[in-house]
Amino acid sequence: MARSCFEMASVIKRYGADFRMQCSPNNYQLTILNALQQCRTAELGGHKDKCDSCGEEHYSYNSCGNRHCPKCQLARQILWAEDRMRDSLGVKHFHIVFTVPDDLNPVCLADSLFFYESLFACVKETLYAFGYSHYGVETGAICVLHTWGQNLSLHPHVHCIVPAVGITPRGEIKPIGNEGKYLYPVRQLSVAFRGKLLEALKRNLKKKNRLPEFQPIINHCYAKPWVVYTEPSLGNARQVVNYLGQYTHRVVISNTRIKNIDNNGVTFSYKDYSDNANQKLMTLTGVEFLRRFAMHILPRGFVKIRYVGILTSAYREQVKSLKSKPDIFQLTETRQQRTIRLTGFDPCKCPRCKTGTLHPVELLLRIRSPDNVFYPRTTNLNP
Repeated sequence: MARSCFEMASVIKRYGADFRMQCSPNNYQLTILNALQQCRTAELGGHKDKCDSCGEEHYSYNSCGNRHCPKCQLARQILWAEDRMRDSLGVKHFHIVFTVPDDLNPVCLADSLFFYESLFACVKETLYAFGYSHYGVETGAICVLHTWGQNLSLHPHVHCIVPAVGITPRGEIKPIGNEGKYLYPVRQLSVAFRGKLLEALKRNLKKKNRLPEFQPIINHCYAKPWVVYTEPSLGNARQVVNYLGQYTHRVVISNTRIKNIDNNGVTFSYKDYSDNANQKLMTLTGVEFLRRFAMHILPRGFVKIRYVGILTSAYREQVKSLKSKPDIFQLTETRQQRTIRLTGFDPCKCPRCKTGTLHPVELLLRIRSPDNVFYPRTTNLNP
């Protein structure tokens, strides 16, 4: 993939100091932004390689590996997708998206960890309840949290891929759903989800003596209709995993969407869903751009991809007969071999002569300086 002319790291480098002064981000947010700025630069160290054919020398710098980084997600995404292809059930699947109204954004920002945990818990409870009430089975789902909209605004929602099968209380496997139709009634699903989430938020706010502050918002959200997005059944397991792979490791904004960085701010592209999803451009000040980005930094250690119901390890043996054949998965491959096969890109192949292989000859280490900045030093790898 070609490297973008403008990158998230460039935004942080140019406007990071102003953002820190004006918005007072916490230390964890600053740590994430620092990692993204240093990703694949000399500040993280790396190695110097030499081609065994043409003798050309190349420098490669280490990645930050952070889940919020636009540069570090492609390999993880394709490997995750192939692993899920191996474990997926060979049945139809349904796509359901649980969203919350923007009115709840202040409640989310007040305690994002509890809000996101409650969001997952209420999605799980709602799917369980409807599985038993409509089909008499325990269902399952892969759930993925996203927190942003196209313009980087706060928009928490959970994508769920639900297999068209469940397990009865007697342990029998039973198909659910109808071909080409929705899995559950959307209006009933929305009302049930709304009640569960708002009740959970009220209990937490009352416990922290903050309910009077947010009671008007809670009351308004009770009276407001919520929308749970659903789709008819998707294709086979391979198609479903490819579809879900678009959502799993997506970050707030990719470098390809950043079109310009100048004194006026940051210009980026977005899809305007109110106008038939047409591509448009938006310009924000550098500080506002980083403020919106920082809103989507997940709490430390928070798990944003979760498996519920019959897709957990507890049901592994019971659903074993439904799993797709792992015809594309080779257990003898290393991670690097798998990445090369899936991406078609070999980082060890010389980019100049296209035939030679790169071999490391020097290791670029990083040294912590007194002012907490990393600088590289070299260590010769040859004896």
